[in-house]
Amino acid sequence: MHISEGVLSGGALLTGWACSGVGIAVGLKKTEPEKIVRTALISSAFFLASLVNVKVGASSTHLAFLAPMGLALGWGIFPAVFTALILQAFLLQFGGLLVLGANTFIMSSAGLAAYLLFGKIISRAKNRVMIFTFAFIAGAFAVILGAFLVGVFLTMSERNFLTTAKIILLAHIPLAIIEGVVTGFMITWLRKISPEFLEIS
Repeated sequence: MHISEGVLSGGALLTGWACSGVGIAVGLKKTEPEKIVRTALISSAFFLASLVNVKVGASSTHLAFLAPMGLALGWGIFPAVFTALILQAFLLQFGGLLVLGANTFIMSSAGLAAYLLFGKIISRAKNRVMIFTFAFIAGAFAVILGAFLVGVFLTMSERNFLTTAKIILLAHIPLAIIEGVVTGFMITWLRKISPEFLEIS
């Protein structure tokens, strides 16, 4: 769900940078030294997963592990996503520097929302079925929210992008189901073998 370079207006770009700046600042403040290795590991996984993408108009769709990142890092998802995106931009010319703020905010806030809404529910779930179910919902929700935020930024820039925004949202529905399943298995497995890896533990 990267927004391509050269698409957003100046106002949308500034909004993205301002919101991301706040998120990164809070994330860095809340990331304890012992969690830096975890953050780097998850940022690397996001870096690799989001490289396999399919172009959808002014955006793209790809696996991103947004909910697992949020559930494992909490606010730390902001610096993790920012680091991965800036490396993609510099090393692989993927994405762009001007739109980096918007893309960071879109993906990070979607993962953070999954953490805030479903973290406690998943941590209190009593069996694997409940854990998987709520993790699935969190994973699918994060993708849909991310796609919706892409649409918001596009519409902020140009009203004619409204149709494109709707297409992007529809294109992300199959991905939401896939991410939901992946998130369900991933979080269920982590709750069993290494619950301390999750911010919700």
